Amino acid sequence: MAAAHLEPRVLLYTRTTAYRHESIPDGIAAVRSLGAAHGFTVYATEDPGFFDAPLGPYAAVVFLSTSGDVLWPAGREYLAAYVEAGGGFVGVHAAACTEYDWPYYGELLGARFARHPDHQPGKLLVEDREHPATRHLPAAWEFTDEWYDFRSNPRGSVRVLASADESSYDGGAMGDDHPLVWCREQGAGRVFYTALGHASEAYEDPDFRAHLLGGIRWAAGLA
Repeated sequence: MAAAHLEPRVLLYTRTTAYRHESIPDGIAAVRSLGAAHGFTVYATEDPGFFDAPLGPYAAVVFLSTSGDVLWPAGREYLAAYVEAGGGFVGVHAAACTEYDWPYYGELLGARFARHPDHQPGKLLVEDREHPATRHLPAAWEFTDEWYDFRSNPRGSVRVLASADESSYDGGAMGDDHPLVWCREQGAGRVFYTALGHASEAYEDPDFRAHLLGGIRWAAGLA
């Protein structure tokens, strides 16, 4: 008797111990919908104990607008081991406001959140259209978000996919070179980060949903 085909599984983590985004339920619903439409199963949790065991069954782990310290010590060890061994990791929006006291996490993600101006329309400059998260986008992508500034510029240690055009909105503080979406490799694993995704409306936007899907599928080794 042939074994049943099992869809790839994605672990979606949304625990917060600092600021909590009202859009988290919309983000969960969007990722679940994308999984249902594109052949992967999504398990959503806010239980840190879930990370106190090997994460091997998952094709990717997604931190969606997590904030503050969200893992216990054993969970940190298991997440690091998972990525180093080839697991996929995706950070969305406030994932950059997470685990400030864990140096490995900052290296994993590529940069840490510093501040943001008001939520407002602006423009992203798509630098790399070879990646599944950006290949569908125009060269200049108009979007509305918080336009995160980071404590350091990750360029040079990451593959920058899109950057913010600070001339298109008020309050940017990183200057002409302002990466906003990127990917990188960590050990044998793949890491994708997008600073977008503050508001509920983002998760209804077809371009953003395709952007998020491309990042998850790439990190999971499905694209």
